[in-house]
This record gives sequence, structure tokens and C-alpha cells, in this order.
Amino acid sequence: MINKHIIKGGTILSMDADFKVWENSFILVEEDKIVDILPQEKLKEYPAADITDASGCLIIPGMINTHSHLPMTYFRGLADDLPLDKWLKEYIWPLEAKMVNAEMVYDASLHGAAEMLKNGICLSNDMYFHCEKIAQACDRAGMRVIVSDAIIAPEFKADPAMFETNMLELIANCAQYPLVDCSYAPHAIYTCSETVLKSAALYAQKHGWMLHTHLSESRMELEDCLAKHSKRPLDYLADLGWLECYCIFAHGVWLSGEELERLGNSNSAIAVCTDSNMKLGNGFAPLKSMIANKVRVSLGSDGVASNNNLDLLEELSTTAKLHKALNEDPEFLPARDALALVTIEAAKALGKDKLLGSIEKGKAADICIIDAHNLQSSPMYNPYSQLVYAMNAHQMRDVMVAGKFAVKNYNLQNLDEMELVETAQEYKTKILRELKQ
Repeated sequence: MINKHIIKGGTILSMDADFKVWENSFILVEEDKIVDILPQEKLKEYPAADITDASGCLIIPGMINTHSHLPMTYFRGLADDLPLDKWLKEYIWPLEAKMVNAEMVYDASLHGAAEMLKNGICLSNDMYFHCEKIAQACDRAGMRVIVSDAIIAPEFKADPAMFETNMLELIANCAQYPLVDCSYAPHAIYTCSETVLKSAALYAQKHGWMLHTHLSESRMELEDCLAKHSKRPLDYLADLGWLECYCIFAHGVWLSGEELERLGNSNSAIAVCTDSNMKLGNGFAPLKSMIANKVRVSLGSDGVASNNNLDLLEELSTTAKLHKALNEDPEFLPARDALALVTIEAAKALGKDKLLGSIEKGKAADICIIDAHNLQSSPMYNPYSQLVYAMNAHQMRDVMVAGKFAVKNYNLQNLDEMELVETAQEYKTKILRELKQ
């Protein structure tokens, strides 16, 4: 028997090509798909369906985080207020060398996935280590994830074919998880040799893999690349074949106009991480120029160690207001277009727009229900503006992923929240002990 579910009432922000807004309608879900959006009077035709009443709520597509590091959740608040180079080399990398193992990655990923789900994030594009454990954790939590093992190979010491083999094994091992995909992730131009970077492009073309890396995050990265290669970072990767592939570049703060024009003519995308870039003092992505050059743009949270949360509603609110101020243009990035950066535009950036990113017939049932019947949401004149400028993730009532509720009435359905908090406290004790040694 086919499982039917109905989400009725509320205001549906479809985020489809026409940005259609549905009122007095209901979403019909069968198994893991949206079957139709119908007027309320047709409810009587589905007497056996389970019903969720979303009256007084906004209903949006499940949000998509295009750059994250889920297992860094336990490093939240460590080594704050430092520049990127010092933060990485003196604190994060040494601590990861001591602490990161399969068990820790699984536990921290469970915590991070729970936090994302409660914030309305149904898919995250993640990069870290022990990726099968990330996949296992996200599967248990009920969240979609694209996992990629961060390749750090600054000197050419191993046959690049080893990384191809590792990727093929990861794909095979993750095949058991229906909500999990994989991508290929050389960490950055400053942590991977030219040989490794060039081989990545070859493997991506050979297998049809998406590439995921950090790019032009800091001024130091740009200056070092110019000094070492006499090229800017994107040009360096392009000459190694990367723009012939499908890439997601995290950050893109220091991209030039020429690089953006080149990127706009490619199949690749930028994951802008506004909060992380501001907190690390790296600057601001040239968002207006990106959009003018037809670059695919989306938003990412980065890891909580440099954000320090996994709240995409906050991220897009900050991004929209910041870039209005930077460009002295209050009409730039209106609220509806901002919301697209974490829904349909994010789906396009990851090549998932046929399945995700909007509430439409035939797409996956990834749906968020946000309570708008409260003081901070009233009165409501424009639902997009209210969502971006007045509301927050604490109003995220229900989150459905692939037709199943991962969050219902603010409560996680597959995980024990207090158990996650207690586990995090146990890891805090371990981490503090390591920092003292």
C-alpha cells in the first residue's frame, strides 16, 4: 500500500521557476515524492492520508547547505578570533591530528546533522575525513548528505591512483544509504600538489564526479598562489583542467572580475560562506559581480568552528543585508532571491535541481514548515521578507526529508537530543584534556 501524506494550510513558497505562492492548498506526498499541489476542497478525495496541519505557517523547500564540515561540530568556540592561517595551523589541524577518528566523526556528525535538521537543512555538501561514518550518521538522522574525503597531499609522495581507488571504495560503501552521494575533494590549492590537483580533474571527467574544494578564501592564499605560480587561484585550477569538470568552490572571496567571467561560462558554482569569512576576517565575496557574471551562487555554513552555527536562515539574512550595504544598493538581493540561494539555486549548484530545491509535482518531498503565528512574525505583508529579515530557525516546526519527518513539532524523530548534548559534553572534556598537553 502506498503511503500518502498531506500537508494542508499555510503559505507555500514553491521556489519554482515562476516563484508561485500557493494559498488555500495542500501538498500531496506519496512515499518520498510530491505527487501534486491541490486546492483545499479536494482534501475529501484522500480520506486515508495522514494529515499535517500547517495553518499559520510558511512552507518552503528543504534548505540546502552547499559547504560544510559536519564533524567539526565539537570544535565550536575553540580558537575564536584568529586569522585563518593561524587558526588552521596552530589550533585546528593539530587538534584534528590528536582527536579525529572514526568514532569521533560519527558522534560529531550525528550532532551536526541534528542541528542542521532542526534548522531546516535537508541536504549538506560536506567535506571531512572518515566519510563513511558521516554517511552512516546522516542516514540515521534522516538527512541527505554529499560526502567527500578531504584530500591533503602537499607533496607528491603517493600515486594519485590511490585517491581514485579510495573514492571508488567510498562510493561502493555508501551505496547502502539512499540519502547519501559522494564527491571528490582535494582540500585546497595550498594543501595539494599540482600533480594531485591535475589528477583530480582527470578522475572527475573520467567518472563524472563533482569536485569540491576551498578556493580564494583569504588574501594570503591569493598572494601565495601569485608568488608560486604567477596565476590567480581559479586560473591555476582552470589550467589544470578543473573548469572542464563540475565543481563547487567554497568561499570565492578574492576572485577577480576576469575569474568570475571565466567561472560564469563554466558548469561550476560558488558556495559563499558569509559568516565564516567575516569571523575569520577574510573579507566579503563579490556577490554582485558573481551574479552579474552569471556565476551559479549558493550559500554554505562552513564548519561551526568558524561560523559558529549551522543556521542558513541567519546566513542568508546576514548575506542579503551585508551586500546591500557593501554595494550601497537596498534593491540588491531582495528577500525572494536570497531565499533562492539556499533552495533552488543551491540545488542547481550541486546539480540536484531536477530532484530538490523547490516544491513541485514530481520532486522529492523535502519540505520545511515554519511557524509564523507568533509575535515576531506578525503582521506579515510579504512572506519572503518576513522569512529573511524577521524569522529564524527557532521557528522551524517540522522538517520532512524524502517523505519522512526528521523533525516534528520541534522534536527530532530519529535521535535523542539530550543524549547528543551529553555526548558533546563528554567530548568537551576530552578536547580540553588534549589542549592542556
